[in-house]
Amino acid sequence: MTKSPNRLIGVVFGAAYVLIGALGFLVTAGVGFTATEGGLLFGIFEVNILHNVAHLVIGAALLLGGLSSVSAAKTFNSVAGAAYLVLGLAGLFLVGTALNILALNVPDNVLHFASAAVLLAVGLGADKRARPATV
Repeated sequence: MTKSPNRLIGVVFGAAYVLIGALGFLVTAGVGFTATEGGLLFGIFEVNILHNVAHLVIGAALLLGGLSSVSAAKTFNSVAGAAYLVLGLAGLFLVGTALNILALNVPDNVLHFASAAVLLAVGLGADKRARPATV
């Protein structure tokens, strides 16, 4: 696994997002499932219960891919990266509106863009098969 950047990133990001999802429940007591304003995780990231569940699901998928195979890890990293990119873009327009069912805030958007950049870069760029040299 350590020879594959995709498997390593999948496991690391997967474990981190599962942990973040679980910790999020510590700050969402009394917060509605899709409340537009949530509890603050680490004093900065706004989360509600749906946001926590999303972190758990995405983290579990990344872990599964990273623990399975290089091909699975590439796929899960690329799909999760694309999802975080879309979420980051959507978050730019959702913060402060009634449609913000994930209780996103600016730090969330920054983290989602950063996750998208790393996951997409590794998912799409690493673990390429070496091509034979042509003459």
